[in-house]
Amino acid sequence: MYLTTEKKQEIFSKHGKSAQDTGSAEGQVALFTFRINHLSAHLKSNHKDYATERSLVKLVGKRKRLLDYLKNKDIARYRAIIAELGLRK
Repeated sequence: MYLTTEKKQEIFSKHGKSAQDTGSAEGQVALFTFRINHLSAHLKSNHKDYATERSLVKLVGKRKRLLDYLKNKDIARYRAIIAELGLRK
């Protein structure tokens, strides 16, 4: 599996408050971004994998909703996570 428990803890400790802080919006956005990048790389070589394509679109929508929530709730946290992950909005 590409996403081990250690990798998840590393993502949450880097972008969240701690490794156990899995509910923060920043941690979830970082996790979704990691998964989106992995699925995008998979789809470059398997362009007919429509189930993966559908799950990628769903993940992008989830991340977008979380980022919209964060933008409305706290613009400073939103700008920090966008800059940290290198996302464009």
